[in-house]
Amino acid sequence: MKLHKLDGYIQSIYLVEYKDKLLLLDGCSRADIPVLKHFIIRTLQRPMSDLNLIIVTHMHPDHAGAAHKLRTLTGCKIAAANVPGQWYNGLEGVLMHLTDMLLAKWVAKRMKKPRRNIWYSSKLKTDYKLNDGDALPNFPDWVALATQGHTDRDISLYHIPSNRVYVADLMVKVKGNYIPPFPVFYPNRYRNSLHKIIALKPDSIILAHGGEVQPSEQEFQHLLNCAPKVPKTHWRSVKMKVSRALKLNCSVQ
Repeated sequence: MKLHKLDGYIQSIYLVEYKDKLLLLDGCSRADIPVLKHFIIRTLQRPMSDLNLIIVTHMHPDHAGAAHKLRTLTGCKIAAANVPGQWYNGLEGVLMHLTDMLLAKWVAKRMKKPRRNIWYSSKLKTDYKLNDGDALPNFPDWVALATQGHTDRDISLYHIPSNRVYVADLMVKVKGNYIPPFPVFYPNRYRNSLHKIIALKPDSIILAHGGEVQPSEQEFQHLLNCAPKVPKTHWRSVKMKVSRALKLNCSVQ
């Protein structure tokens, strides 16, 4: 097993290479498809059909955006958490899907990335549903771990032989510090997920935003201290800003 780290549009791409197949640890962004194609065909000198499985850890644009297109292109399978329904459900889901794409574009602009089409379907059609502790289909050396909190369906991917775990957006490294992601819809689940990863005692943790790291006990404790105790979401942030603006307006009058 060889783990390749590629620079994606707004996140790191992790492609796992085996002699007879390839595993993509997350569904990436739609803008990442050319990067993957170039690396697989030109660098690895392998056909795109060697891509066997894509895991979608959650439904945000940089984690699910390329999955459907890559399946059409390669014939690969898609696996995700065994959670009922769709993350982007109903009218509120439509608005949140659009908001998440706008946030992704904002991040890309801050990173001085060129404009790219990152549109993707809000509805994920999977081939496999993964429960906590399930081995990945065709990749028994990897196990799915339920690590919800960021959304209701986040999973991490634990590689048993190397004692490494890909946690997607469970934690983010910014300016040398480990912080919770935004949003955190389920704060209690989020804290439980952090404790779950800490108890695993991995040799290293692989981040979608921050690379492969080895946090100290103090850094884990700092992360736990920073973990929100109430939901930290788009709508809650907007409501708080509106509330502050109204209070300021009233005080001025």
